[in-house]
Amino acid sequence: MCVESDGCEIEGCSSSDEVQTLSGSMSPGLKSNPDLHPCRPGQKFRAALLKCRSPTAAAGILSFGNVLNYMDRYTVAGVLLDIQKHYRVNDSQAGLLQTVFICSFMVAAPIFGYLGDRFNRKIILSCGIFFWSAVTLSSSFITKEYYWLFVLSRGLVGIGESSYSSISPTIIGDLFTNNTRTMMLSVFYFAIPLGSGLGYILGSSAKDAAGDWHWALRVSPVLGMTAGTLILLFVPEPKRGTADQLGGRLRARTPWICDMKALVKNRSYVFSSLASSAVSFATGAFGMWIPQYLHRAQVVQKTVVPCTNEPCSSKDSLIFGAITCVTGLLGVVIGAAATRLCRQKTERADPLVCAVSMLGSAIFICLIFVVAKKSIVGAYFCIFIGETLLFLNWAITADILMHVVIPTRRATAVAFQSFTTHILGDAGSPYLIGLISDALQKTYADSSLWKFLSLGYALMLCPFVIVLGGMFFLATALFFLDDREKAEKQLNQLAKSSSSVKV
Repeated sequence: MCVESDGCEIEGCSSSDEVQTLSGSMSPGLKSNPDLHPCRPGQKFRAALLKCRSPTAAAGILSFGNVLNYMDRYTVAGVLLDIQKHYRVNDSQAGLLQTVFICSFMVAAPIFGYLGDRFNRKIILSCGIFFWSAVTLSSSFITKEYYWLFVLSRGLVGIGESSYSSISPTIIGDLFTNNTRTMMLSVFYFAIPLGSGLGYILGSSAKDAAGDWHWALRVSPVLGMTAGTLILLFVPEPKRGTADQLGGRLRARTPWICDMKALVKNRSYVFSSLASSAVSFATGAFGMWIPQYLHRAQVVQKTVVPCTNEPCSSKDSLIFGAITCVTGLLGVVIGAAATRLCRQKTERADPLVCAVSMLGSAIFICLIFVVAKKSIVGAYFCIFIGETLLFLNWAITADILMHVVIPTRRATAVAFQSFTTHILGDAGSPYLIGLISDALQKTYADSSLWKFLSLGYALMLCPFVIVLGGMFFLATALFFLDDREKAEKQLNQLAKSSSSVKV
């Protein structure tokens, strides 16, 4: 038998079992005691619920929530043509949707990082999901006279999603270690391209099924509410640093100012954050504009007609979404396998794999704009290879952070890395690309060819930014071993200082 925290017996447990309480503490198996009383029905349900809180199940639920986060984010991009026609906005105004979303996301990230290092993380995660789900559902009822309100709603959604992206990786980091942690983080970050691709597919499919693009915004909120409930019920709140070698003895918490000073001095953290900004810049611009670019390419080839009335064709969004899902899976799997293999050759494998993949990705992304005018199939092939190489580094970047940052400041580190990558990356890239495209279109405003070329010229900025990101990963490789050793020494010091404090 086992004993719950209120002193009742739980049937079906051996004397060597342990039961985790709702507070996260562990009660060791005890021998039968005459003072114990049988559990009431509600307590048995509670005990059965706790048995489902395995680390693997928690990682799966958190990954599911991450899929929904990105699915909701890119549902708007999947129906962007319809939104432009409905609200009668140009490219730069449409790009503002993603920019406002990311700006609110990055401003909120440091706040949630601070809270995530000090308070119950799963409560913060669940509240964030419930919030963005409610706002997304409400935004689907905004009429065409209030585009500014629709833009504002995307900003509020960004705040809700920021809580999830800042905190959830740190829970996985505290549940696993070493190669297992790399694998679980790979699954978690595979949710980014999977969710992004599903966002295009969901938006396009819901619009086609209902004959109204507003329904694209009414599916993900229901799934979001489900994910929030699952997190509350089945995801544990592990003690910070539990999975690390000294995690069980780690109790000290450093002041926030000290955390920030340490992160700024951590060269691997700084350079990997700058490299992630380059990835974010490219994915943000591509996610918003590539389906539009391919549609314009087909208009030039005279295989489709320009969209003048909604609903517009969603074929390009569906294909791009499917490619993003597949390349996300391939990128994460290849990245994890390549890193594990290269670790046998060099301890700097993580940043080096990221650097090589970034530089290779830039080549194929450049080729998209060369072949798109003549061959849509060729453009899709280049997108496939370029995205696979680009997505290869997401989980590895998170693992780099886990290696060079101590557990008690990881949520803060993730949050400020998120802030940096968004403010330098996709906070401005969709709007910037739209702005450049609009400026170029003024020369020949009514030309379908020039609309296609102007957007292509604007998107050509992305490969150059990706090359810069590859250089930052090479810089990360130079300092990775030193920063990892410093983190291990500081973890030892914190553990010693914690063990000397009597409770």
